[in-house]
Amino acid sequence: MHFEVLTEDISGKKALEILLKKIIGAKHTFKIVSYKGIGRIPKNLKVTSDPTRRFLLDQLPRLLRGYGKTYLNYPSDSRPAIIVVCDLDNRCLKSFRDELYSVLDACDPAPLTRFCITIEEGEAWYLGDTKAIKCAYPKAKTEVLKRYKYDSICGTWELLAEAIYPGGSSVLTSKGWQAVGAEKSVWAETITLHMDIHINKSPSFCYFRNTILSLI
Repeated sequence: MHFEVLTEDISGKKALEILLKKIIGAKHTFKIVSYKGIGRIPKNLKVTSDPTRRFLLDQLPRLLRGYGKTYLNYPSDSRPAIIVVCDLDNRCLKSFRDELYSVLDACDPAPLTRFCITIEEGEAWYLGDTKAIKCAYPKAKTEVLKRYKYDSICGTWELLAEAIYPGGSSVLTSKGWQAVGAEKSVWAETITLHMDIHINKSPSFCYFRNTILSLI
């Protein structure tokens, strides 16, 4: 089976490149496309913004319509699957999922699509495997990691930074958002290498993993 994966940023792409290989093995294939932020679903699902402005949700109606037409004539048992991976941030999960499915429901034909939402942010998946964090960062602060409640809305990346970044999130933030993004990409490459996909305690990661496995 082939997967087309859409994610909101480059750090998400780097993490997914490693995690998907662990989940699907060598038998199946995937392509990951990253965007420059999550953006928002356009009103009335009409994409009026410049397509060069690469925000995931801004372009989602156009993308899903395009995939639906491209894969229309594929046999149902070999049709590629579209996996949309994005952060919940501070949204209501039910309302956000309803919005995403409204985009899919408006497609005719609709591609085979699944939405996987990280709660609250992608770093929740790393925090679901504290052993992997400790392997990647042996000096990680255990007391900080222990106070994290899986998939809680708590400032996820900031908590991870408090555990593993010298000086914590305040020092990292003081260097600017470009530095934050660069550090998130480092985490995506270093922590995921050590992650065991079978024991992760993040419910949103387990949903992602199980969604992929159910499709294959």
